[in-house]
Amino acid sequence: MKIISYNVNGLRSAMSKGLVEWLKEENPDIICFQEIKAHKENVDYKQFEDLGYETYWYPAQKKGYSGVAVFSKVKPDDVTYGSGFEQSDMEGRALTLTFGRTKVISAYFPSGTSGDERQTYKYQWLEEFFGYIDELKKHDFSVIVCGDYNICHKPIDIHNPVSNKNSSGYLPEERAWMDKWFGNGLIDTFRLHNQDPHHYSWWSYRANARANNKGWRIDYISVTEDLQARVKHAAILPEAKHSDHCPVMAEIEM
Repeated sequence: MKIISYNVNGLRSAMSKGLVEWLKEENPDIICFQEIKAHKENVDYKQFEDLGYETYWYPAQKKGYSGVAVFSKVKPDDVTYGSGFEQSDMEGRALTLTFGRTKVISAYFPSGTSGDERQTYKYQWLEEFFGYIDELKKHDFSVIVCGDYNICHKPIDIHNPVSNKNSSGYLPEERAWMDKWFGNGLIDTFRLHNQDPHHYSWWSYRANARANNKGWRIDYISVTEDLQARVKHAAILPEAKHSDHCPVMAEIEM
């Protein structure tokens, strides 16, 4: 099963830049979108259905903000909208599709870049979401968490770790949370297959950052340890340019 995670920074905007054509060519079984910034009724979703996808949407209550979606060519047994935490669910941050004993989640982790209040909420959200995933694991589900985590885990994941040491997304507390995440039975699929530097999934629009590959790796597909041996391939797809992020991909034997 080919799974892609993609923060599109506005689904309609990405569609105007060739997203549908790219998706047809890439042809994943499941694609998890973050930051869709749209409700289903305001999108020409038939273009995706014509490619064979069932579409599941969890937009934020606030229009033009946040939101996640999952498009799947395989019909899920169940769909869970939200994680049960009020603010997170108002902001449309987690959508879970169940396939047998496997949960596939599209998650949009909060950013703390707009100030202390949002950084404080980010830490709250991280702990809530950690508990949500932990509970799924306790019930013996295999879990695949696709999303924009808004955190670089290690120095290899950011173009300039020294100058960014006090930047939201690379703070010691955030990186410690990632240590806890990957120390709690979850695997970073990309690093299973690639230990090289200079692989990023987000670039600032400023200072020609993408052309110079001065980026951050903040988009991940994490899987529970029971799926580790089934991850056949994982990659970042920087040639897709519909957003300030690019897609990340994993091929997993289901």
